[in-house]
Amino acid sequence: MIESKLKELQNRAAEIESQMNSGTVSGAELTKLSKEYSRLSEILPIISEYFQIQTGIADAKAMLTEPELKSMAEEQLSEFNKLLPEIDKQLQISLLPRDDADDHSVIMEIRAGVGGEESALFAGDLFNQYKSYALRHGWKIEVLEENATSLNGYKEVIFKIAGQGAYAHLKYESGIHRVQRVPETEASGRIHTSAASVAVMPEAEDIDVVIDDKDIRVDIFRASGAGGQHVNKTDSAIRITHFPTGIVVTCQNERSQLQNKISAMSVLRSKLYEKQRLDQQTSRDTSRRSMVGSGDRSEKIRTYNFPEQRVTDHRIKLTLYKLDDILAGGPALDEMIDAVTAADQLEQLANLK
Repeated sequence: MIESKLKELQNRAAEIESQMNSGTVSGAELTKLSKEYSRLSEILPIISEYFQIQTGIADAKAMLTEPELKSMAEEQLSEFNKLLPEIDKQLQISLLPRDDADDHSVIMEIRAGVGGEESALFAGDLFNQYKSYALRHGWKIEVLEENATSLNGYKEVIFKIAGQGAYAHLKYESGIHRVQRVPETEASGRIHTSAASVAVMPEAEDIDVVIDDKDIRVDIFRASGAGGQHVNKTDSAIRITHFPTGIVVTCQNERSQLQNKISAMSVLRSKLYEKQRLDQQTSRDTSRRSMVGSGDRSEKIRTYNFPEQRVTDHRIKLTLYKLDDILAGGPALDEMIDAVTAADQLEQLANLK
């Protein structure tokens, strides 16, 4: 059964390759085929290795009947049988239903929570963490909206990370992030616990979400906050209200009213897209509660403890004593994100059985 499915995938990859090389497809159809082929290209090497192991096992078993080759056959059979479970697991994971949004760019929101100014400073730390992480992966970052504090923290910052597969990497970062450290303003040296919330949404394309003009109200007002004298002299800030959902998006970061509207519509579209996805996910399977969390920003997911230089992900009970590297968006953050991703994949496999 599995062999038949794998051969179908190999044949489909060959068929797509032939279509793309024929020059008979273009535009949206070529883009669609390219995405499908890219996805299949990730699985093909695993399929090839699986068939090589199966062939090796069959050949070794055939050699067992020949006395002079029996010892070598038993050794080869033992090696292949050791390799088979791991490649089988890789295959199962690669064949799991794929999140259609995994290839999308993301819109991220970071908001200060309990803890006053210390929380705002931590929100700034998280923003710098994801900014460094994005740049290290070769992605582009664009700040869409920010509400900075006098100490260079953020009450709120909304930004876009543009890059192939950004959502696949960052989608498990939604939730409450806590920090335990001694604030610079704390004279007695007591450790304080503060928090900031993170929301990660796949950037929606025009084809993902259609927004009817009659469903929104666009308000124009005078920008305020950081940005020099300009922000106090022009009515360039935009507030968009979406009546059916009650979602309100504000953008004043750009000098141009038009650019602010474009940014605000991008955020609104992504919020609506994420809402649609979550509603569909709930209706498909109300019983599944992922061990890595619901993606709700009200759920505590991670604690950053400065005195002990440790970061703990509470969903998978993983602790790494690499706080500096994680906050710098370094390889340790990849290590933590990869562990959470793997845990979710294993849970999905368990639910399929």
